[in-house]
Amino acid sequence: MTPNSQKIRFFRERIPSFECKPGCHDCCGPVTTSTEEMARLPVKSEEEHAAALAELSCPHLGEKGCQVYAERPLICRLFGTTPRLACPHGKRPDAMIDARIEQQIHRYFAEVRHVLV
Repeated sequence: MTPNSQKIRFFRERIPSFECKPGCHDCCGPVTTSTEEMARLPVKSEEEHAAALAELSCPHLGEKGCQVYAERPLICRLFGTTPRLACPHGKRPDAMIDARIEQQIHRYFAEVRHVLV
């Protein structure tokens, strides 16, 4: 396991979860993620990426929601768990993410190469 894999696992375990509004995909727009996280996702064609980008969506968003939910990137997991990325519908976990963990995640984002999902 690489050091980045360990960091990703550490952060995933510390990002609180919550129930989204059924059918909502407001946070599923174009995002960037680390190359390590991107490698965990199914490969999409250039056409699929272009179509999603044209709709300001994610190529992994299907008719029934996120098709890669278990492996979704850290940025996707952060939505709704911090005031910086608040849910537009007011959904949130009982306790928001610890500010120190959020800072560590943002430092991780600054340290690693990111690509468009």
